[in-house]
Amino acid sequence: MFRLPEPLRIPDYRAFWAARLFATVGGMMMVIVIGWQVYDIARESMPPREAALLLGYIGLVQFLPLLVLSLFIGVIADRIDRRYIARTALALELGCAAALAGLAITDSISIPALFIVAALLGVGRALAGPSLAALAPNLVPRSLLPSAIALNSIAWQVGAVMGPPLGAFLYAASATTAYVSATVMFAVALIALFRIGAVPLPAPSRITPWRSLVEGLGYVRHNRIVLGAISLDLFAVLLGGATAMLPVYARDVLMVGVEGLGPLRAAPALGAAITALALAFRPLSRHVGPVMFVCVGVFGVATVVFGMSRSMPVSLAALTILGAADMISVYVRSSLIQLHTPDDMRGRVSSVSGLFISASNELGEFRSGMTAAWVGPVESVVVGGVGAVIVTGLWAWRFPSLRRADRFDTAEATP
Repeated sequence: MFRLPEPLRIPDYRAFWAARLFATVGGMMMVIVIGWQVYDIARESMPPREAALLLGYIGLVQFLPLLVLSLFIGVIADRIDRRYIARTALALELGCAAALAGLAITDSISIPALFIVAALLGVGRALAGPSLAALAPNLVPRSLLPSAIALNSIAWQVGAVMGPPLGAFLYAASATTAYVSATVMFAVALIALFRIGAVPLPAPSRITPWRSLVEGLGYVRHNRIVLGAISLDLFAVLLGGATAMLPVYARDVLMVGVEGLGPLRAAPALGAAITALALAFRPLSRHVGPVMFVCVGVFGVATVVFGMSRSMPVSLAALTILGAADMISVYVRSSLIQLHTPDDMRGRVSSVSGLFISASNELGEFRSGMTAAWVGPVESVVVGGVGAVIVTGLWAWRFPSLRRADRFDTAEATP
């Protein structure tokens, strides 16, 4: 008889999981529609390379709020109830979706409006990242944390699988339908967050917020396993991320239009969701460091294959493998960070990790856009994938303690 994974038997965690799922669906719908609209509007008056550069700028305007706010939000998340910060973040994202729905209804959407909303979504993500990452460990016993981390990833990945094709399908009907639907998703997520009961607050800090921030950065800097895992993700995805170029591939390389963009955007999440589901029932317990490095290398190779492909089935297969490899890497990194970080520092360490992840994703989009403007979209993706493979080899040499890590609970991992 089928039984829910143990973390989902806890009511507060179920509410958290539902909030993460619906927020991800809404967020991915917004990502797919905003990216397509920016590129589609730009292509009416620009060649592909110049229009691709605008996709890079979309990533940049989302990263800047994260750069400014993430670390300070992490300090706050270690001082006040993390539920309040998460609710504020979802309320802001809800407002962004509603604003674009209103502009779509009045047929007044423009590239400047899309950039403004993208920046505000960056603010929402800066609030949500550290607070949600620090909140999850408060909802389950420590022994269930690896399974909960895998389930967190399932919620994100299932949302990332559902969101892009749903957003593309609804956008094909009308932009209004897509944005109104995203608004509903964020509303459901916000309601779910309000169903989470009180959580234990971190012990009151006797040091200043600035000193608290410095301590969080110092902890990451001196913990070689945590630093290696976070920075490996930063540089591998910064170089190898191909998602920013998907509108270019859908319209001008694979010639599949907005209907094909949804499956392309969902393919990495599909591979990741299947992998996360397997990890939720069969958590990885041995050789975690070597497995992480192998998977990051596979991520880079799959990126190269996608970049060179002119076949939709091959492209979808490469993106699916890319997502599966990335999921294992994320699982190992997240488990190491959460298990080897004291609760009173989880907000700060999660904010540092979130900043690195956002730098890899949003700055990776900016890097892709800039490189595409210089050498072309295809060359940008292929060179980035090769760079990710090179980074994997360098980090395996530079962080031997991470490369040799056998289990998550290693004495060497904890200063």
